[in-house]
Amino acid sequence: MPIVTIQLIEGREESDIEKLMTAVTETISQSISAPKENIRVIIQETPKTHWSIGGESIQKLRG
Repeated sequence: MPIVTIQLIEGREESDIEKLMTAVTETISQSISAPKENIRVIIQETPKTHWSIGGESIQKLRG
């Protein structure tokens, strides 16, 4: 059973998350001939204040 975890910075539309999960599922299914019902996709959204680049939070960097 393929399990995929994707980490994103918070703030995307639910519809975009749905599209991503569908596209990832389709790609995995086609790539390794896995049945879609056996594929798990986990989206983890992280607050901008808890993700940093170069020691600065994304919130500070992007305003």
